Amino acid sequence: MKFVLFNLVSNHPNGVTGEILTTQQKFQQILNQAILAEELGFDGYGVGERHGAPFLSSSPVVILTAIAAKTSRIRLLTTVTVLSVLDPVRVAEDYATLDHLSGGRLDMIIGKGNDPRHYPLFGITEEEQWESLAERYELLKRLWNEENVTWKGKYRPPLNNVTTQPRPFQQHIPVWHGSASSKVSTELAAKYGEPIFSSNTFHPRAKYKELIDHYRDRFAYYGHDPKDAVVGSGAGGLYLANTMEEAMKRYRPYYDVFNGTDAAKFNQSPFKDLEDNVKNGPALVGSADQVIEKILNYHEAYGHQVQSISIDGLSEEEQREQLERFTTDVMPVLKREIPSIIWAEK
Repeated sequence: MKFVLFNLVSNHPNGVTGEILTTQQKFQQILNQAILAEELGFDGYGVGERHGAPFLSSSPVVILTAIAAKTSRIRLLTTVTVLSVLDPVRVAEDYATLDHLSGGRLDMIIGKGNDPRHYPLFGITEEEQWESLAERYELLKRLWNEENVTWKGKYRPPLNNVTTQPRPFQQHIPVWHGSASSKVSTELAAKYGEPIFSSNTFHPRAKYKELIDHYRDRFAYYGHDPKDAVVGSGAGGLYLANTMEEAMKRYRPYYDVFNGTDAAKFNQSPFKDLEDNVKNGPALVGSADQVIEKILNYHEAYGHQVQSISIDGLSEEEQREQLERFTTDVMPVLKREIPSIIWAEK
């Protein structure tokens, strides 16, 4: 199994101290966290895209470029690029530039996003999101794979004999499809024979398993080799301690603050409290052995090869503690237990 650290750059109050970092402090924390993730042996670092408070991640390509300058090995992911509202020409240019500046370390995760505030900002309606995503992705693929592209569609002006610059550094920039709520996204991934990354954050396992199973069924339907149907999975927060009781006590203030945000409420999670989430949901809270057992149980259902975690919202000291615990006590066991073909040549 491979491991990535995801961050939505949510700058909400610290659950224990109430402190809110300045924007500059938060960005510096992200850079430090990515450097530490590489030092500790994580395979990738991901930055999400959101367009409203408390998130500061409106420009993931810029943040990832800064991270690229301070790292040398770790894969750089977008979690997700909200392609349903973005100009594919601009995306093609920006991310091909990042691909070069990182030495070919870019993986893009595309999606329609889960924050409705971005639709009026970019001039489409929420009802158009899936049609928009499919059209824009078809154009993005052409812009990266072809020269002298002529194109006409609904969501941007026509193109005539266009070749975007720079061309990508990698022969093919890996593209994943973010999957959280709809079979439309898993259908699109299956059609193109590309991997999915399950959100696996706010809902019970059965909901996400249904989407993953649909992806695998449709992957084969489109004539792709089933062994190439690759899945990544998120998690509902991480907090490790010597015992479950200690982990729950220390994590609860952070959990409560995050779940009180408008962004969290929008997802309408059915879990009534932290205990319910740990017992019946994706939160990785407890001892190292308990977290290992939970990831293995989820892997039995999902068959995922990549696991992401998030520690956003914790103090910087606790972030370091959690990452060090995870890479020492959890990661080595799961790397041995679960094979992964992702980034094998890197």
